[in-house]
Amino acid sequence: MHDHKTHTLTLFLRRAALLILTIGSTGIAASLMSQVMAAHGLGLIGFAGVVLFTISFGWLAISFWTAVFGFVVRLIGGDPATLTVEADLPLVQRTAVVMPIYNEDPLRVSAGLEATLVGLERTGEGAHFDFFVLSDTRDATHGQAERRMIEGLRRRHAASGIKIFYRRRSKNVGRKAGNIEDFVKRWGNAYAHMVVLDADSVMSGNTIVALARLMQGHPDAGIIQTLPVPANRETAFARILQFASRLYGPVLASGLAFWTGGAGNYYGHNAIIRVAAFARHCGLPILPGRAPLGGEILSHDFVEAAMITGAGFKVWIVPELAGSYEEMPANVIDYATRDRRWCQGNMQHSRLLSFPGLRLMGRLHLSMGVASYLTSPLWLALLSLSTADAVERALQGPVYFKPGFNLFPNWPVATDFQINLLLIMTLVALFLPKIMGLLLVVFSPTRRRPYGGLLGLVSSVLIETVFSTLLAPIMMLFQSLFVSAAFSGRSVAWEAQPRDDRGLSWREGLKRHAGQTLLGLAWAGAVYWIAPSFFWWLTPIFAGLAVAIPLSVLSSRSSLGIKLKHWGLFLTPEETQPPAELRRLRRALNRGLDAPVPETEGGEQEEESLTPDENGAAMAHTPWPEKKPIAAEGVQDVA
Repeated sequence: MHDHKTHTLTLFLRRAALLILTIGSTGIAASLMSQVMAAHGLGLIGFAGVVLFTISFGWLAISFWTAVFGFVVRLIGGDPATLTVEADLPLVQRTAVVMPIYNEDPLRVSAGLEATLVGLERTGEGAHFDFFVLSDTRDATHGQAERRMIEGLRRRHAASGIKIFYRRRSKNVGRKAGNIEDFVKRWGNAYAHMVVLDADSVMSGNTIVALARLMQGHPDAGIIQTLPVPANRETAFARILQFASRLYGPVLASGLAFWTGGAGNYYGHNAIIRVAAFARHCGLPILPGRAPLGGEILSHDFVEAAMITGAGFKVWIVPELAGSYEEMPANVIDYATRDRRWCQGNMQHSRLLSFPGLRLMGRLHLSMGVASYLTSPLWLALLSLSTADAVERALQGPVYFKPGFNLFPNWPVATDFQINLLLIMTLVALFLPKIMGLLLVVFSPTRRRPYGGLLGLVSSVLIETVFSTLLAPIMMLFQSLFVSAAFSGRSVAWEAQPRDDRGLSWREGLKRHAGQTLLGLAWAGAVYWIAPSFFWWLTPIFAGLAVAIPLSVLSSRSSLGIKLKHWGLFLTPEETQPPAELRRLRRALNRGLDAPVPETEGGEQEEESLTPDENGAAMAHTPWPEKKPIAAEGVQDVA
């Protein structure tokens, strides 16, 4: 009881510290901004600018202080209040490793599963795990290739004792969430936990066993989420993002775990879930109205985390647990395409904020998911208002006497100090988290060597900073369009993600970025002509939009990515010192698929000869809450 009270108090103090620091820094920045805007008269445009700036800076401040907490946690060697369990705790419960797939490359699926499966075999704990490939593939020929892939895996690992099951649904109701729901309803009672993987996921056997032990040792845990590390991509774009995520991501993840405690979030894959709790409390409702904001919930993971914590179970983020990997999109367009699907899903979450049964932290995570996309149109609006204000002042000139009788002139007020301080605060909030990630590595020869040594590491950070600065306005416009599309009723299609090193043609780059480039050039020209002093403040925005086409096309080239690797840039430990599971993945990809399987008819039906029922898993129907539409008054209106 004492430990529980101590933990509760510690968590309260951590969250209070985050709140105080965020409000304090945002208040200071807002005060400085209001002084700058009021120096020339705080009109309607100026007031709206201050409001938008305050919201945008507040969001930035949360991320900044989270990174500061994470830096301190990493600096002292870990969080003393994190989730722990005895390393030699004997496993007595069964766990299913499930991978939902939809029109995926069978070779990549097979290679990832094999890399994970072999690692699990070598832990000596394989008898406690079964593997399930849950297919929603619609094409019959593609389904046959999946069957050949499964037969090949079974043949090569027949002696391991680990069962590999395959099921293809006749109707892919509910997309990925419906796929997982179908598994839980049909076979969930046979397993205490399930580890959910994406089609591009790879996890070490030791990591999966550690997750199972954590679940077994903490009966109140509903979900335990690892920190997936991006790896394996070769294009320049993906290599830069892999490097940034690997170097800066652990700082932010540790900070998030620091103040969320047992009320963390779930990212939909590379995590372990308590099956009974998930089945009882995570049946997704149907939102009233049509897509994109109504109907089936697209981004299920945040909602499931909020629902399971609302039921009294804990959701832990454990970034210190290594051996969890995923892959990045290969280019800006595929990255933005994935982002649009996430954006639509997160906009739906705005309607669940008043959903009964959720706790404060669950609602906070849903709100933060919404805010992560709303900040782009808010930023665009702030830039537009700032431009309008600068243009208005340039055309109007100084106003020494306001309308009516004035005994004394209205002299301009110097605000250089406020402007410079505000600029410093913004730059610190933007770039100090990157510096903190660098500091954790740069002073240790052992840590910096896998990143290419001192010169390669520092050079990579500088180039990545320039690249991310240029990319930011491009993504701002993309995300602003995505938010607008979601609220105007234009829904996104659910398609398989490209998972190879796809390069972009100049034609595709021109088609997707021409509007952004024209907007940037027109914006820059107008500001330079009318208010040249303001032009230099917006140079990073104009530069990013002006080079959008070449930046997108050239960064999608694998040839450039390989050159960067040879020059010692954007290296990561997973590349220079690849772990066993990633080496196995590469070998499996090189070997290919080699298992014949007889052709069958009925491509649109489940492959009955390969269902778990036919291969020894208990058919144990799991109770599942009935999926009912939410009454209109049960959700928050979004207009």
